[in-house]
Amino acid sequence: MPSDISSMPPTPVLHTPRLILRPVRSKDAPVIQRLFPQWDVVRWLDAKVPWPYPADGATAFVATCLQEMARGQKSHWAIVPRSGTADLIGLIDLWPDDGVSRNQRGFWLDPAYHRRGLMSEAADRVTDYALRELGWPHLWLSNAQDNHGSRRIKEKEGAQLVELIIGRYIGGETSQMVWLLTRDTWLARRPAA
Repeated sequence: MPSDISSMPPTPVLHTPRLILRPVRSKDAPVIQRLFPQWDVVRWLDAKVPWPYPADGATAFVATCLQEMARGQKSHWAIVPRSGTADLIGLIDLWPDDGVSRNQRGFWLDPAYHRRGLMSEAADRVTDYALRELGWPHLWLSNAQDNHGSRRIKEKEGAQLVELIIGRYIGGETSQMVWLLTRDTWLARRPAA
């Protein structure tokens, strides 16, 4: 059930009470290179991510992000706290339904910022952007079954578990949960302000 949107508009700046989500930019590469290669960050990411992370991994990644945003393939946001550091503390991505992958959003957060509800806040804002502002009919979401933090975010958003498959992650093969969050469910749970 592909979305009726095949390309992304320019990536906007999005705001939450505690965060600014801004488009990824070239100068983010050194911060990503410093934060990303931590086991608590990469363990549940797709096995396609190079590991051990190469010294130029973030530079290559950011170049890909910029190309994907320019082509309207994906939106890539840096997660930046409204107070304190001006540096990013994680990333969140969004892309249209391709009818195959059954995943449309990905994210990671520096473990120093875990357990504060920041990723839920960022994920909710990006979800609202996709389902309310872009008018997408649904979001496919997935996570490793043992990635309890990611799983809780999907449960809180109202996503429905539709399938368990085998997923290949940097940490190895394990069960992957596939979720579907419909626009109607999202809007019913979060009426317009």
